[in-house]
Amino acid sequence: MRHSSAASTTKLQPIPDRDPATSGRLLLTLLVLLLVWPGLHFSELDLRVLFDSNSTQAMVSLFSGAWPPAHSQEFLQLVATATLETTAIAIAGIALALPLAALTSLIATRALSRSASERDGTPSLLGRCLRWPVRALLILLRSVPEIVWALLFVRGVGLGPTAGVLAIAISYSGMLGKVYSEIFESVDRRPAQALLHAGASRLTTFIYGILPNASQELISYTVYRWECALRASVVMGFVGAGGLGQQLELSLRMFAGSEVITILLVFLLLVLAADTISRWLRERLG
Repeated sequence: MRHSSAASTTKLQPIPDRDPATSGRLLLTLLVLLLVWPGLHFSELDLRVLFDSNSTQAMVSLFSGAWPPAHSQEFLQLVATATLETTAIAIAGIALALPLAALTSLIATRALSRSASERDGTPSLLGRCLRWPVRALLILLRSVPEIVWALLFVRGVGLGPTAGVLAIAISYSGMLGKVYSEIFESVDRRPAQALLHAGASRLTTFIYGILPNASQELISYTVYRWECALRASVVMGFVGAGGLGQQLELSLRMFAGSEVITILLVFLLLVLAADTISRWLRERLG
């Protein structure tokens, strides 16, 4: 009798006719629609303009002579120079951003705080007073888009790649510094806390307790940001920061469709090369 009663109590429960998560999903869908509708309304998005006769005529006039792509020796030399300029802007900008990002991330992170590791996880008042201004600086640097920095520097240093390099350096130092500090705090901090309790300096604790666990994420995000800097350097060329973007803007202004196609193809090859290099770096250094 006991066995039969136990079997009856363990009998499978009937499957409900309705998914219990349906209400939550419907509420979330409704919330998304309520947020999307004002965005579409205030952005004045009107897809009908794509099929307007004036818009269609302008696109046809641009690309009517776009094939074959421009391949004259003079133009290809201009594109090659612009490509090297774009690549140099991205590399130089990231190289200038890294030191500031590394310094600010070490100050902003709580992973090297002695008071936070010795007490209840709450950093000291002095530590918070040091971190708040640095975090505010990182917010300021990354809140302004790189193209806006480029516009400001074009007014200050004139047209050319210098404005693009400085724009990437300032904007990306804020992005890298923020993410670096979060990576330091997300890794296993027990080795770092043990070194701090043993009397090791913060620099030694960082090198031996945090950096080995965070190196792969640091490399991955840095390479990703370099790819973003490569694309951003092209966009900043439209405001006079040099590179492929500036050449593309000139070709668009002259309605030279064949030149536009050539530049787009070169940019596609450049992004593919950057993706290949980044994958190779992640495999080798990660």
